[in-house]
Amino acid sequence: MTGCPFHPTPPKPQPRADRVSLLTYLRLFRRDILSAQPARLYRAWMAEFRTPFFRSYMVNDPALVDRVLTERPDDFPKSNRIREGLLPLLGNSVFVTNGEVWKRQRRIIDPAFEGGRLKDTFPAMLAAGQAAVARMGRAGGEVEVEEEMSHAAADVIFRTLFSIPIEHEVAARVFREFRAYQRTQPILNLAAFLPLPRWFPRLHRRATTASAAVIRGLITQLTEARAAEIAAGTAPDDLATKIMTTADPLTGARFAAGEMVDQVAIFFLAGHETSASALAWALYLLALCPEVQDRVAAEADALPEVPGFSDIARLKYTRDMFRETLRLYPPVPMMVRENRCREEFRGREVAPGAQVVLSPWHQHRHERLWERPDEFDPGRWQTEAGRASSRAAFMPFSAGPRVCTGAGFAMVEGPLLLALLTRAFRFERVEGREPVPVAHLTVRAKDGIHLRVVPR
Repeated sequence: MTGCPFHPTPPKPQPRADRVSLLTYLRLFRRDILSAQPARLYRAWMAEFRTPFFRSYMVNDPALVDRVLTERPDDFPKSNRIREGLLPLLGNSVFVTNGEVWKRQRRIIDPAFEGGRLKDTFPAMLAAGQAAVARMGRAGGEVEVEEEMSHAAADVIFRTLFSIPIEHEVAARVFREFRAYQRTQPILNLAAFLPLPRWFPRLHRRATTASAAVIRGLITQLTEARAAEIAAGTAPDDLATKIMTTADPLTGARFAAGEMVDQVAIFFLAGHETSASALAWALYLLALCPEVQDRVAAEADALPEVPGFSDIARLKYTRDMFRETLRLYPPVPMMVRENRCREEFRGREVAPGAQVVLSPWHQHRHERLWERPDEFDPGRWQTEAGRASSRAAFMPFSAGPRVCTGAGFAMVEGPLLLALLTRAFRFERVEGREPVPVAHLTVRAKDGIHLRVVPR
């Protein structure tokens, strides 16, 4: 395998024409969010989109992004239009709620993901990583790494949340059913574009609703079994136990059984789907640039055979490489908020009810915010320009009070799994199988990411 260019340019979706009809836009959007957007958004500070039913504003100006996410988040709650498509699976989880309900949920959930708790979850995370290495070794040859990383990320979630491996009967069934759910879940629901009244029946695909019901039933089994173990004093000290036994410091109330099912559903969706996306793209970028891969592998080789939690701090270059992956391929490409108050964005009046779109994808590749924005360069994170750009325009986990509660978890999981995998294998591109990024629930490759896996 020959060396890579100094700063290679990995694949990026082809943008649409600047002006298209609403019908064409909806058709493109349903197929892939990213290629449905015009190229000008990679330079624009703001763009307005009009439909017969509402207006939306994509905001790339860092000052406006900061206003929406950090300064006044209560004035820009999550949009219910995006919630509609996820409702059958996520119910009233922390991912979709707003206001006091969301604040109460975060007060209960956040302590489970504090720094000290991350150290406690590390052995389970390490075991999942070692299992991923073993599976990859058995697969050998040409491997579709998105599927492998999906398996690995699900294993991490079940081991850290419920102390069970992915091979556990219920965990395996959740994983299989979730893959069926992904295949039937459209990115758009009718209610995302039409102002339907609350009493109007929600239109979801029958297969989507059926898969969501099966997943929630399986999660209910796990949470009910854990509740019984907590009552008997035999529960393991994992994330599920911590969350189920944590009381809201303001009210003293804990999650009811149904609420816990909602939260576990989003932990699985967010913690599994997003991590799988990031890890798969990271392996592709390592294959794209063997020099970077060799540096990551050398850093991994310097770790003890069985690394401990403190050893993660030594993976400095691996962490930068993972951050560069999150910059180029943020798992969640867009976030939607709803404007509650009359606002002015860059001299333009924004009426209450307007949709405010925040796009990590465009922020991370914005031509006015990053040097060489489309190039893969892990070294940028150690430059002053790179650090300045990251402060202004790096939000793979969102920002402000609604920043992803699992961000710290992900920044341990990602470098750890990459270190374990590159220490064991060399990843190489497969001729004629270059991945094409598309965005549905997360940024994935249209036909998967196929790499050749060679034992070191």
